[in-house]
Amino acid sequence: MSLETTFSLELPHIVFGPGSSSETGSHLVRLGVTRALIVGDPFVVFSGVAARVQDELRAAGIETGVFDRIAGEPTEVSVAEAIEAATTGRWDGFVGIGGGSALDTAKLCALFATHGGGIYDYLNKPVGEGRQVPGPVLPLIALPTTSGTGSEVTTVAIVDVGVKSGISHRYLRPRIAIVDPLLSVSCPPGVTASVGLDALLHAVEGYTTLPYDRRPKLPPAERPPYQGAHPMADLLCAKAIELVGANLRRAVADGSDVNARSNMALAATIAGVGFGSAGVHIPHALSYPIASLRHAWSPPDYGGAAFVPHGLAVAVTAPASFRFIADAASDRCREAARLIDGSDDLAGSFLKLMRDVGAPSTISEVGYKEEDIPAIVEGALKQQRLLVNAPKPVDVAALETILRDSL
Repeated sequence: MSLETTFSLELPHIVFGPGSSSETGSHLVRLGVTRALIVGDPFVVFSGVAARVQDELRAAGIETGVFDRIAGEPTEVSVAEAIEAATTGRWDGFVGIGGGSALDTAKLCALFATHGGGIYDYLNKPVGEGRQVPGPVLPLIALPTTSGTGSEVTTVAIVDVGVKSGISHRYLRPRIAIVDPLLSVSCPPGVTASVGLDALLHAVEGYTTLPYDRRPKLPPAERPPYQGAHPMADLLCAKAIELVGANLRRAVADGSDVNARSNMALAATIAGVGFGSAGVHIPHALSYPIASLRHAWSPPDYGGAAFVPHGLAVAVTAPASFRFIADAASDRCREAARLIDGSDDLAGSFLKLMRDVGAPSTISEVGYKEEDIPAIVEGALKQQRLLVNAPKPVDVAALETILRDSL
């Protein structure tokens, strides 16, 4: 078998800095957009952010509308409503404002307003048909209001259709990412902790994934977005790990700390670029069934809804996952721990950070019991696009061990 010798790194146009969201109109004009649908969650509307952006777009001569019917994680129902809004308004561009759910929904709006079809056409196999996106989509500008998902720079849109799955293609990457740290200042502590841990895990998993040159060589057209660890992604992931280690506790403790907010926003975005090229592995594969199967726990600062937010669903199995891969990626695990807090135990460093920011650290705390393990394993096995990125083979027995270690 011939092994890969080539990697690639694609970037959107990134605009970063406090107040940068006020430039959205001028960037849409440069892209040739005349009618833009703003896609955001209800808080984006309630807080006045959507209205401010609308005023700025109108001042730039752009007609606008708002879709805000996004509740928690994107579902088949909420995505269908968004697609209907996107395809019936003669929009020629989109602005996503919010956390990962809003930005992922905006990506799907751009996809289906351009090419039509149904959600299962493009969802990854075996959940969907896994079709390739046939061509470029209408312009999308992404403005994150949380510092975690990195969706503003990635190729992925996640949907919960009973089990969480995704559509991943280079054409889904937003045309421009406008990262304004001031948009995250109102993010409450519990949400800040959850999304911050997600950003850290993007970086750590990207840093410890199977290297690109240990994978089968494929033609360029078949090369997956997640190519494995490579030198350029390593630089971005390592810097993101360091930034989160130094700033997440501060951002959770004092949301008005603009320096901490700026560093977390930078960490989330560069981690998004890094893992968007390298990939993620076991914690993210397990997070999808953990977020989907049981809604019996209400996370702090999420409005009382019963669900497991994505960042926490990823985090609760991370320490056990890091213990599992330690023998296959020992140097990378030690370096990641050093970047977080100066230690040499990645699982221990991550667990300490989780507890310091008030996050649950076991699957038991978010409502799962040992009898749920087979169902979680079944759901995780459907995420082969992620599990193949792990630095060592992952089978049913391995997933069961990790989950028992996470109880």
